[in-house]
Amino acid sequence: MKQEISSVDVAAIVRELKPRLLDAKITKIYQHSPEEIRIGLHIFKEGRTNLIIEAGRRFHLTKHPETAPKFPQSFPMLLRKHLSGGRIVDILQYDFDRIIELHIQRGEDKTILLIELFSKGNIILLNSEKKIILPLKSISFRDRRVVRGEVYELPQAQLSPVTASPDDLKEMFSHSDSDIVRTMATRMNMGGQYAEEICLRAGVEKNIPAAQLSDVNALWNAIQDVFKPLSSELKPNIVFKDRKGIDVLPFDLSQYEKNEKKYFATFNDALDEYFSKGIAEKKGEEGKGTVKEENEPKKPGLYEYRLQKQTLALQKFKQEEEKLAHKGELIYAYYQMCEGILKAIRDARDKGYSWDDIRSILTNSDKPEARAIKSINQDKGMITVNLGGDEVELDIKLTVHQNSQVYYDKAKKLSAKIKGALTAIEETKKLSGKEEAPEIKRKLPKPKQKWYEQFRWFISTDGFLVIGGRDAQSNEDIVKKYLEKRDIFFHAHVSGSPAVVVKTEGKEVPETTLLEAARFTVSYSGIWKSGQVSGDCYRVRPEQVSKTPEPGEYVAKGAFVIRGQRNYYKDVMLGAALGIELGEEKRLIGGPPGAVKKRAQFIIEIEPGEFNQNDLSKKIYRMLNEKFEDKKLIKAIASPDRIAVFLPPGGSKIKEYS
Repeated sequence: MKQEISSVDVAAIVRELKPRLLDAKITKIYQHSPEEIRIGLHIFKEGRTNLIIEAGRRFHLTKHPETAPKFPQSFPMLLRKHLSGGRIVDILQYDFDRIIELHIQRGEDKTILLIELFSKGNIILLNSEKKIILPLKSISFRDRRVVRGEVYELPQAQLSPVTASPDDLKEMFSHSDSDIVRTMATRMNMGGQYAEEICLRAGVEKNIPAAQLSDVNALWNAIQDVFKPLSSELKPNIVFKDRKGIDVLPFDLSQYEKNEKKYFATFNDALDEYFSKGIAEKKGEEGKGTVKEENEPKKPGLYEYRLQKQTLALQKFKQEEEKLAHKGELIYAYYQMCEGILKAIRDARDKGYSWDDIRSILTNSDKPEARAIKSINQDKGMITVNLGGDEVELDIKLTVHQNSQVYYDKAKKLSAKIKGALTAIEETKKLSGKEEAPEIKRKLPKPKQKWYEQFRWFISTDGFLVIGGRDAQSNEDIVKKYLEKRDIFFHAHVSGSPAVVVKTEGKEVPETTLLEAARFTVSYSGIWKSGQVSGDCYRVRPEQVSKTPEPGEYVAKGAFVIRGQRNYYKDVMLGAALGIELGEEKRLIGGPPGAVKKRAQFIIEIEPGEFNQNDLSKKIYRMLNEKFEDKKLIKAIASPDRIAVFLPPGGSKIKEYS
């Protein structure tokens, strides 16, 4: 039976897990045996999972984690100190060897968790300069030292089978004093199993002395054939003999042609079942070990295998689409912070500050906006900011709205790919005669964004759509693109007022809607964070709103010239509410309390207070989770970042809820 993974397995699992684990957050770390640790991970849009690392043996995610030990040992405790809360930023295989590097970033600190999967392997924590912080096992020999404080020395690079040329093979064989199979196994990091497979496919006697081989073309062609799946499509499987698993592979081998096999959608699943069941069998755990007769593995047909791969691709597209849309939402959720950051950097550049000057100022600043900036790419004019624990790139040349739209546009492109994948799955189902594709974990459909959701908005008690700007740019967009004849324009007499428009569609607007629009205008203006309990605003007709200034005057971006008589609303009470609408469309809504109460089944009223948007949105999210049994629905329609979009600028607190 196979006892540890090979360099080929390492190449396959690194390729497969890399896109899945990038940006995964590290939670807790445990040690279950002298050789094995378990790392808790939180994968965005996927949830919690566990990474098993066993020195000299295996590396994969598992669905069968062992119970955490009561008393943690020193090694996992030190790993927690350096890694907990950090994010995986890269996964690499060193030189087609059984060595994996996990690159982890936590704040400004960068570390490497290096995993040796060869015989008598190790797990070693390194700093960014590859100096050893702590190894799982300290080793001190004449030719090798793996101890704290030493620089980790990687093994000498060998010839890689995936990049080797015929000339490379000739050179290697000419300097070998062993036979062909041993030469390939040891000098190309592929091991005896794959060296024998290559000889078998090439029709070359494996025991011939390597130096006597004159024509290497047959072997080189066989190498290309054997390792082709590593760059195209894997076909993971467990090989059985007498109903017991004897090997786990990322793709088929000729030497097992007559053996029974069980195929898997991913190589990770195959590794997990093979090793986890083997361990469970040794421990005598019920239901694990020998494969039962009624569950004997069967090789899937061509169309079934194609369906599995298409379904996995569909999942990947959906996850990436959700990730991009989430980043677009985060930018809106932290609108004020993003706007402040972009403005400060643009102003600094306009004043002649160099990028090094800006970095120095940010490093020495205690402001939350400065601490949120994680890195600056001056060549691309991009900055990376931390928004609610997620890192988001912003283009300093774009507005907040435009930066958000970049992510939404990318998500739309993936939507097209999702449609294509669904069409391909339907075609495969028709060819295979299946009615359904392999079952995958279904997520609630993400509601498509309506045009007005790029602004602040609400539906009035009388059914009229009311929209308001979030910033100067969106104020401009509302007036230039969406203010139509017979609409009604509202504005407050303070800096930072939204441009609010009641979309009348040519109908008469009742006084209730006008009063709600007035309350909406003052509540989402700078009055909210001024400490006042009420404010003034006015309404005018569209033709009274202009961007043309008087001679010698200037109209700033997001500001307008109002000509003619204004209808004032004095001492309008501040107030806003959020609610869950559970009709045909299930969604989070916000706006004036009266309008929200008309449509929502659960309402939370808010007023000016001491909690910032981030803290209050999390508090409201917890309340909604306690109120509703359908946690998945609340997460889909009323996550903290979605809640923050509906909160007025400045501090707030909960007034009442029902």
